[in-house]
Amino acid sequence: MSIHQTIDAAAFGRGPAAPENEAAGGVPIADDKAMLRAARDLTSDLAQARGAIYWSDMIGSALLGYAALAGAVLSASPVLGALCAVIAALALYRALLFIHELTHLHRNALPGFRLGWNLLVGIPLLTPSFMYEGVHTLHHKRTQYGTAEDPEYLPLALMKPWSLPLFVVIAILLPAALLVRFAVLLPLGAILPPIRKLVWERASALAINPAFRRRPPEGELKRQVFWQELGGMVWAWALIASVPAIGWRPVLTILAVVSVVAVLNQLRTLVAHLWENEGDAMSVTAQFLDTVNVPPPGLAAELWAPVGLRYHALHHLMPSMPYHSLPEAHRRLVRELGIDSTYQEANHPGMLVLVGRIARSTMVRRRPS
Repeated sequence: MSIHQTIDAAAFGRGPAAPENEAAGGVPIADDKAMLRAARDLTSDLAQARGAIYWSDMIGSALLGYAALAGAVLSASPVLGALCAVIAALALYRALLFIHELTHLHRNALPGFRLGWNLLVGIPLLTPSFMYEGVHTLHHKRTQYGTAEDPEYLPLALMKPWSLPLFVVIAILLPAALLVRFAVLLPLGAILPPIRKLVWERASALAINPAFRRRPPEGELKRQVFWQELGGMVWAWALIASVPAIGWRPVLTILAVVSVVAVLNQLRTLVAHLWENEGDAMSVTAQFLDTVNVPPPGLAAELWAPVGLRYHALHHLMPSMPYHSLPEAHRRLVRELGIDSTYQEANHPGMLVLVGRIARSTMVRRRPS
């Protein structure tokens, strides 16, 4: 279903009735039909993915990241090495987040882009596209968002205060965990089916919901999984085998930079939503208001939420909208709907404000045991 079909069903009564959740004070949040209508009508000319932008941005980010990573490994100056490592982390982070675009692009929209991204970014960073494709779309299902069936949702704002730093710090271990997954558990799983089943269900998706269990792949995804996992295993073993030849420094530097990428992404995830839903089905507008835009004029959000993710709430209204079209779509909706609109309520000033809001919520509200 396209975004405009989704908006039509939610706003104008076609398809399943949109659920409602409760705002503060127990008042249900119904769909804002004027906002949904504007999102449909004002953006129909922005839906075409432009290959020149996708390819140049992705390749440029990846090449800059790898060049800076080489500088971090080879530099004899600690200061220059650290600077190169920061540039590498930011550039590779941007390149990696094209995995989000891959999950929403029509398979015929950009021929070869999935293959190119996996060869240049996904497999070298041990995060091939199968780890997000077929998973992230569940997060966008209107009847699953924010529920126990959503792989990318936890009511973080209602949990214990210590859960927030733990949520971020655990990302440091992700690169080592991915190395073990592809170098050790994957070949073991080829011999022992129970291990294969466990690895697929529990360690094959970029999910934050610990209750999520991934179903076996089918059709085209099954073929994609085979070659992507094979590529990941070969690359993981190549990294390990390189240690006797070139020493530990290059591998440890790579793992450290990828750890910074993982922490950046976890921080972005922490403020991507308000995380205030306890498993109830939500209307499209309620889902929108639980999600976050961090629009200009601030520049920092373009570093920690690149590839259109600073417009995350808008993306939830229009999940198939190409990332390069989101700034213009945002400008049109702000101009049309005004500063007192529902749309404006999803716009927030920055990461620190959002982290503070969630942290205060964990200190006041407690999720039932």
